[in-house]
Amino acid sequence: MIRVAILGAGIGREHLAAYRKLPDAFHVAMIVDQDRARAENLRDTDDFVVAPDVKTALDNPEIDVIDICLPPHLHVPVALKALTAGKHVICEKPLATSMSDVDKIRQAAAENSKEVFPVFQYRWGPALAQLRGLIAAGLAGKPQVAAIETHWSRGADYYAVPWRGTWAGEQGGAVLGHAIHNHDLMTHFMGPVAALSAMVATRVNPIETEDCAAISFQMANGALCTSSITLGAATDETRIRLVFEELTATSASEPYAPGAGHWTFTARDAADQPRVDALLVQLADESVGFEGFLAAISDTLAEQESNAVTLEEGAASVELVTAIYDAARSGHRVHLPLAKTHPLYEGWQP
Repeated sequence: MIRVAILGAGIGREHLAAYRKLPDAFHVAMIVDQDRARAENLRDTDDFVVAPDVKTALDNPEIDVIDICLPPHLHVPVALKALTAGKHVICEKPLATSMSDVDKIRQAAAENSKEVFPVFQYRWGPALAQLRGLIAAGLAGKPQVAAIETHWSRGADYYAVPWRGTWAGEQGGAVLGHAIHNHDLMTHFMGPVAALSAMVATRVNPIETEDCAAISFQMANGALCTSSITLGAATDETRIRLVFEELTATSASEPYAPGAGHWTFTARDAADQPRVDALLVQLADESVGFEGFLAAISDTLAEQESNAVTLEEGAASVELVTAIYDAARSGHRVHLPLAKTHPLYEGWQP
């Protein structure tokens, strides 16, 4: 049994709901939040302890995993303390807000022989299991192009939380806090990014950080991708269209769990459609979102075969955000990977 302390009862609520679905793998032993009432409100039949400070969890020898659900500016210092205390770490996005801080996390994980799992729960769901299966069966072919739309609505109520919309607290805007999951899905299926161009703007809300962006990517395999981002849409909708050599995959519009929606998978050659349809029926079973994400972590910690998100995949996400902000500010096309001499290696905050 893996014993967990959740730090933060905001998005931590969603993590707790997923842990409850995996009672044979995890036990949430503690929830840490300065607002005790908010943490207590999460209690159902759980026997977790509510604590007001992180140190209580770090000092508890029975805690195996620290699940960081805190504001972004706290992710790195808390992750480093948890690793030094001999705990595995699950960390909400973003894992870090500089590549140099990723290096510190990487070093601490290695020195303490502990795992770090960046949170990218969008990867799990029946539709995405179907797509992975079609690719594995050779029915997709080479990636060609992709279009990602993160069109959500965020207004004054969202930014009433003091740290949101600020460089000091949120550490970034829509690129960092909203589209990061969809960009992870893009690279998961289309491959790593070789170069990109970007524009960002603050058009919707009176905040410090960006709430709109338009980005173009060239992938290492030659595929071309685009990302359109706004927090000024009428509703929250995510649309993903992935075009492969022999197959086009199109999502529905679910914003927070794309893999849970009904996707269409269309063969370019109509003669291949029966094979595609037959395989889809066999591949329609996979846990959605956080449940699938946590189940994979359980497999890793049990030293079983696993598709859990790795520290290096989290590092690649931070590098991608760094490159986007660099491209947007400089107006130049930015090539990846980024060297340690890159001007934003120590952070993109103005």
